[in-house]
Amino acid sequence: MTTFTAYAALQAKEKFQLWQYEPTPLKDSEIEIQVTHNGLCHTDIHMRDNDWKISKFPLVAGHEVVGLVTEVGENVTNFQKGDRVGLGWIRNSCRVCYHCLQGEENICKQGYKGLIVGNHGGFADRVRSGADFAYRIPDTLDSASAAPLLCAGITVYAPLRTYIKYPGMKVGIVGIGGLGHLAIKFARAMGAEVIVLSSSADKATEAKEFGAHHFYKWESAEAKKDLTGSLDLLLITSSAELDWDLAFNLLANNGILCFLGIPVSSINVPLIPLIFGQKSVVGSIVGGRRLMQEMLDFAAINQIKPTVQTMPISQINEAIDIVLAGKPRYRIVLVSEER
Repeated sequence: MTTFTAYAALQAKEKFQLWQYEPTPLKDSEIEIQVTHNGLCHTDIHMRDNDWKISKFPLVAGHEVVGLVTEVGENVTNFQKGDRVGLGWIRNSCRVCYHCLQGEENICKQGYKGLIVGNHGGFADRVRSGADFAYRIPDTLDSASAAPLLCAGITVYAPLRTYIKYPGMKVGIVGIGGLGHLAIKFARAMGAEVIVLSSSADKATEAKEFGAHHFYKWESAEAKKDLTGSLDLLLITSSAELDWDLAFNLLANNGILCFLGIPVSSINVPLIPLIFGQKSVVGSIVGGRRLMQEMLDFAAINQIKPTVQTMPISQINEAIDIVLAGKPRYRIVLVSEER
């Protein structure tokens, strides 16, 4: 009998604890991964607490997974034992709809399958998943840096890659957290003029260290004076409620307001500036396979790495407390331990 040792929440809102389970037999299309690193994402906490009413327990979370291939299904040709690979939020999709055929599995018409939705994720010594949704980690990316890219990284890379059309575009980024600090780095590497807006004035130095050209305190008179009608893209990485009229006023004509974080309530779209300025409101959710591997390669070439603090996976509950307190700088990566 094969047994995996994991950290699982046995019921909603319970702390993670050691738990063992017998995995389903390895399918011909699957690989088995010895997990070495897990990025800790707030989504793991939402799943633990069943905030979205889709969690199944016992829950083994973890969807920013890096490790080494230990077993390979009979039909797998793209990986072999010993390869270093990563898994992200999506583990499968219909593969035949128009979006999937374009590598946009994140908006699969039938709905994609999440790695930790009805399936055990990476907070374990080993995990099994389809080889087609595993990604080769470039040699120049260390595993601790690669892990958060598999969710936070692709979440910001996809809209930046989609909407940055030429060098010098003015890209505003709201929020300097796990998503925002990576958005700054990617946008700078793509040739944008990067403007960061934050409610925390004390983050100006860090923002510029990450690559921002300019920093403004959100809702400040200076921001309103300097930025009104100037931003080609405004990326909302925070889930906080904001002054959306101000956000629209900051957009240039043809400007795009893109939501990554989800505010607690719906927003009222001001139609006059939307219509007469030909402005757009869009959303973006992670990314498909095409952009995922491209993002990892882009990060490796440009040496874009998240700012991380590592903790042993045995301290997973302490790490969650740090995230809930809003104190990680800027992503926590859980490192597996020998047992």
